[in-house]
Amino acid sequence: MHRTRIAIIGAGLSGLYGAYLLEQRGIPDYVVLEARAAPGGRIASVSRAARAETAIATAADLERFDLGPTWFWPDMQPQIDQLIRDLGLRRFAQYETGDLLVERVPGGPPLRMPGYVNVPASMRLIGGMQSLIDALSRSVHAQRILTGRTVRVLRHADTQIEIHSEDSSGRSHTTAAECVLLAVPPRLAVRRLEFVPALPRELRQQWDDTPTWMAPHAKYIALYDTPFWREHGLSGEARSMVGPLGEIHDASMPGGSAALFGFFALPAHLRRSVAPERLRSSCREQLARLFGPAAAAPAADFIKDWALDPLTATSADLHDPGEHSAAPCAAAASGPWHGRLWAISSECSPQFPGYLAGAIDAAYNAITALAARDPR
Repeated sequence: MHRTRIAIIGAGLSGLYGAYLLEQRGIPDYVVLEARAAPGGRIASVSRAARAETAIATAADLERFDLGPTWFWPDMQPQIDQLIRDLGLRRFAQYETGDLLVERVPGGPPLRMPGYVNVPASMRLIGGMQSLIDALSRSVHAQRILTGRTVRVLRHADTQIEIHSEDSSGRSHTTAAECVLLAVPPRLAVRRLEFVPALPRELRQQWDDTPTWMAPHAKYIALYDTPFWREHGLSGEARSMVGPLGEIHDASMPGGSAALFGFFALPAHLRRSVAPERLRSSCREQLARLFGPAAAAPAADFIKDWALDPLTATSADLHDPGEHSAAPCAAAASGPWHGRLWAISSECSPQFPGYLAGAIDAAYNAITALAARDPR
């Protein structure tokens, strides 16, 4: 049995930032357990070179495009902005220069109207949001991040919590920790993990009622040699009531490939009935209707359907509207789990639930509470 002071379950943004904060506070006695083969969680980027959504881009590849969250807003979210600056990452503003296209009825030409600039500015990262995951991973001890480790049971046992997990080979492992930081979505936690004894009923219900951000969503990305739409005075932004994409944006990387990306308007339970290649061809057809024939032949294109990801979505998420919800309680107010277990996923942020900045906020709040309770 491996023993540690703090166990973090999940190596997405909140889990890695939690580990980063522990390092900053001189607390090296921790371990991060991640079910996926690599850190990142709901942050994932793909490259033109990969040519398959199953191939994750490498850290050296700056032509990466976001399959998950894309933006942050420094003017409203100074904490994540400061972290990005501290890690030496390069940021840039979302391209919004030019006209907006609106597709209202099937068969009708798209309407062209003046675009608008978001205030505050939406910012992106060179290399995609995966560059933030890479930088945080480099800032902590790599041997403390155990990937391919799926947690099954959390058992409270006197002064410690026993964490029962399986590795990718099916072998069982037990980790004993004084406390646990749960960096997975609350709904996913209560539906996929067994807590012994059970969580307080009210807390469990709150967590189960909290939608997992991004879980019902899917994104389509098309890569091109040049941003040809800009030559025609278009911003690359579009809205459609026809579909299959409901909202489209310019996803080009400065100095790299041009790209468009869109969110599917087709609900998750309906997407399941359509073959992936049919979805892909429908997206190409839509981009051609909006931006012209050149858009029908991308150099590469990708679909990431988060509703099909068992480490993100549950059956409850398939019919969820995909909106941000109020943060649930992050910890038990009393009982055996009090002071031993904190939920630190983005959904648990009082300020920015569901956003990238929410993962930073939730992890910071938990580490601060932990340090106040046990200042060793």
